[in-house]
Amino acid sequence: MTDTNLPPALIEAARRVIEENRAAGLRVAVAESCTGGLVSAALTEIPGSSDVFEAGFVTYANEAKMGMLNVPSDVLETFGAVSVATAWAMAQGAIQRSSADIGVAITGIAGPGGGSEKKPVGTVVFARASRSGDPDDVVADWREFGDIGRAGVRFQAALCALELLLPGPFPDKDEALAAPAA
Repeated sequence: MTDTNLPPALIEAARRVIEENRAAGLRVAVAESCTGGLVSAALTEIPGSSDVFEAGFVTYANEAKMGMLNVPSDVLETFGAVSVATAWAMAQGAIQRSSADIGVAITGIAGPGGGSEKKPVGTVVFARASRSGDPDDVVADWREFGDIGRAGVRFQAALCALELLLPGPFPDKDEALAAPAA
């Protein structure tokens, strides 16, 4: 493997995504908010990732979510940026704005500020859309990693997102989103 500044667990997860999607003949896209491009960076560390990785959208601001991914403003106003509705709209947008087969979205609160009682720091919402899937069948999940530091939240969220990019059905929350310790 070439030199990298990314943690080995992230690189290994990205390698699995590239290898398994390549074998399945699938292309992937990600719509990132709180991870700020970390998932895209991990995927592009893998030689030959262009066979699988179609696009990465870093949509940190709500305006970017609306402009780049076509997230409706009423979804953001009603549910907030960190919500199943927004994550689902982001994942659908990644599919619509690329030619990827699978789109995964990540939106959350990395901290140290920005949390609330209902959505504390460490709350991250994931969604996965499939080009062949029913857009009315929402496939999303919500995780609370806790206040483990900004880097910790982003790392755990990136690991979960990479798991969701693996081919096959949306994994059970307890198995797929149970990210390994840093």
